[in-house]
Amino acid sequence: MKLPINYLAFIIPVFFIFLLLEYKLAKRKKKEHYFKHESSVANVSIGIAERLINLFVTVGFYQFFDWIYTNYALIHIPNTWWVYIILMLATDLLWYWYHRLGHEINFLWAAHIVHHQSEEFNLTVSARITTIQALIRNIFYAVLPLIGFPPVMVFTILLVHGAYSFFTHTQLIGKLGWLEQVLITPSLHGIHHASDEKYLDKNYGDVFTFWDKLFGTFQPEEEKPSYGLTHPLKSYSFLWQHFHYYLEIIEACRRVKGFKQKCRIIFGSPALLDQDIRPALEKKFLMSGRRDNPQFKVRNYLNAQVIFSILMLTGFTAWFPVLGPADKLFIAVTILLTLINCGALMEQRKYIYELECIRLVLLLSYIFWKAGIFEWILLPAVVMIILERVFQVSRLYYRYILKDETIY
Repeated sequence: MKLPINYLAFIIPVFFIFLLLEYKLAKRKKKEHYFKHESSVANVSIGIAERLINLFVTVGFYQFFDWIYTNYALIHIPNTWWVYIILMLATDLLWYWYHRLGHEINFLWAAHIVHHQSEEFNLTVSARITTIQALIRNIFYAVLPLIGFPPVMVFTILLVHGAYSFFTHTQLIGKLGWLEQVLITPSLHGIHHASDEKYLDKNYGDVFTFWDKLFGTFQPEEEKPSYGLTHPLKSYSFLWQHFHYYLEIIEACRRVKGFKQKCRIIFGSPALLDQDIRPALEKKFLMSGRRDNPQFKVRNYLNAQVIFSILMLTGFTAWFPVLGPADKLFIAVTILLTLINCGALMEQRKYIYELECIRLVLLLSYIFWKAGIFEWILLPAVVMIILERVFQVSRLYYRYILKDETIY
């Protein structure tokens, strides 16, 4: 029997083929400095997590859009070729306001800030999208079926829209002349990722420049920008990158009294948030912080973790429709633990070895459960304890994976 395959899985290897081509071209142009290994790994890790979790919610959003269209559409727009042009413009306008509000309102910025944390600007940065950001974005896009655009058209345009924005995250394409007056180019989108004062809060459009010109946020590239946040994150931790700003909002609310003051923080501008909060939280949760330039004895080990996650995600996406709930849970948890471990490796955290043990126990539990001998799971656990007691496996792990045995 032929198993049904989700052909969207093939988008994943295509994405990485383009990443490789960009890197090879950068090397040929002697611009390898556009890439930093640890930062690129962090970017890709966030993208893997978003694609993974979105597998569980995408179908739900399509059903949500279909429910809105069936029950509440103001009109029913025909599915014809010229409607796609109108839909593309409408989608880009909604993107503009979703994107702009994502920079102007704290609780929305908490989801979007992850996309701006990278201090490099290449195709890997396009992957820095969190599932929370994707959920918020789809709530904005729900306006489209409400107007009367069929959900199948909406999702088709969203795929095209997303594909275009992928190619605007690169420094290898310079200014494109008159096209800069119509389309958001890599040069214009690079301005949006800049931390320079004159470039802040500019070029919110995703495909067209119309909206930035109309609402006064258009800015062409003049001096070469510096990329990243105005206050750099200084961490490659997978969890910290995702959740630090939520903790900052919670801490800011804790420091003020009264419901109205707390609401002003949650719905206020990120520019007004106390900039002393993040260093205090970093000291509390990140301890000493990462080293400026961590060097691994086995850097390929980190690369192998990422490749493992990519292969698992590709297979998971391809056969997602036929996998059972337990299989889905196991694969999802395994991938997420691997991504957390990648961040811990780059941060050189002490809990790296414990994470490895948890992953191994999870894998063995799944294998034993599938084999119908789950009651034997205590046996490998006992073996692991004996190996640690006799051979001090954790010390060997730290010695051969990290530069030295001094870890945070």
